[in-house]
Amino acid sequence: MLTIGKLGEAAGVKVPTIRYYEQIGLLPAPERSAGNQRLYGQSAQDRLAFIRHARELGFPLDAIRDLLSLSDRPDQSCAAADIIAKEQLAAVEARIARLAALKAELERMIAQCAQGTIASCRVIEVLSDHSLCAQDHHASSVAAE
Repeated sequence: MLTIGKLGEAAGVKVPTIRYYEQIGLLPAPERSAGNQRLYGQSAQDRLAFIRHARELGFPLDAIRDLLSLSDRPDQSCAAADIIAKEQLAAVEARIARLAALKAELERMIAQCAQGTIASCRVIEVLSDHSLCAQDHHASSVAAE
């Protein structure tokens, strides 16, 4: 059995994150020692590793909750897990497209800058007037990054 600190070290996750995952139901409530200290077994460590890996791949917490629910029922079809992974892939591809557009816009801004004074700086000018941008990349589509 591991304490919360040892579990965090083993999984590479900070203690407040473990507590948060417990609070939102991704990790089950742990056993407690006689001194009321949290104690975790191998299954909690495995589950936490699953969550951490899914987070590293960018899965949102709701998708991780669904994937954990599916993993708790190993006899069923993996079609639902495939759908969740495909949705995540589509989200990643959309983010990549937005980032590519942002990169292109920044490169264009920099290339157009005459490197004179701020009064004639193309970077400042474009940042001040979104209509001068070559592509649409409003903050609402970038804020989730």
